[in-house]
Amino acid sequence: CGQLVMELLRKDLRPRQIITRKALENAIIAVATTGGSTNAVLHLLAVAREAGVRLTIDDFDKINRKVPLLADLKPGGRFMAADLYAAGGTTLVAKRLLDAGLLHADQLAVTGRTIGEEARQASETPGQQVVRLLVNPIKPTGGLVILKGNLAPEGCVVKVAGHSMMSFRGPAKVFNREEDAFAAVKAGQIQAGDVVVIRYEGPVGGPGMREMLGVTAAIVGIGLGDSVALLTDGRFSGATHGLMAGHVAPEAAKKGPIAALKTGDIIVFDVPARTLNVELTKKEIKARLSKWKPPVPRYTTGVMAKYARHVSSASEGAVTS
Repeated sequence: CGQLVMELLRKDLRPRQIITRKALENAIIAVATTGGSTNAVLHLLAVAREAGVRLTIDDFDKINRKVPLLADLKPGGRFMAADLYAAGGTTLVAKRLLDAGLLHADQLAVTGRTIGEEARQASETPGQQVVRLLVNPIKPTGGLVILKGNLAPEGCVVKVAGHSMMSFRGPAKVFNREEDAFAAVKAGQIQAGDVVVIRYEGPVGGPGMREMLGVTAAIVGIGLGDSVALLTDGRFSGATHGLMAGHVAPEAAKKGPIAALKTGDIIVFDVPARTLNVELTKKEIKARLSKWKPPVPRYTTGVMAKYARHVSSASEGAVTS
């Protein structure tokens, strides 16, 4: 990497010459076709903001609707990243996308050549099974979807690569910290059909928007990975299974609708319709939020307190200004 940076300096090739709107779309396309992490939404929105490029959370959904899932990678698939490398690497993925007419081939890569030039040099290992042919995708659409509704007016992110659960309706089990949700899972208080809600874990509420690693692993560990849904204004592990919505925005700490939820409320996920709703009227949600009081900040001094005061919504990349 150091050698590459020095070569870019010698060529006077700057980040903003590479990070364009079309290049960011290429990145989203790559994440979509490989079943990549929900974290890509957060990070690419932040990169776009820093580069002065307009990119919204809705762009991720538009792109994922038209890009097939081709890479059979874990945790939802069969193969590891090393297997992808052996099969032909990311240049093989780029070649598939180029052949499909999905890639902006004229965009510069860090090599100084275009992504199209890199893709055309791809070498595919005979008999490899990691990257599917365009005529035989794992799914006709990409691995991420954006849901909106009365629980997530600004959106939330769901990873659909690796599972087929496209809808879910169940009672909420509401927790204000990951640790409390984890304790409930360990105590056997979570049942099949429940929707585990973990709030006040967003950029402001965390602060820092940590991953719900312990809870997601525990849910899978007790065999409920495919029968329990999870909803959080924080993030969740890429190793999760089942229906899990993260990055819910606005977050609870900013008086988002997720702050109005009570245990027992019925939550409905509808992936084909791209909606996430609670079965409450607008009036009921408004009445609950009128009584809402912000929780005591977890940090009142230091860098984390400053971060919480200045960080933006997850739907905007959780950037500071």
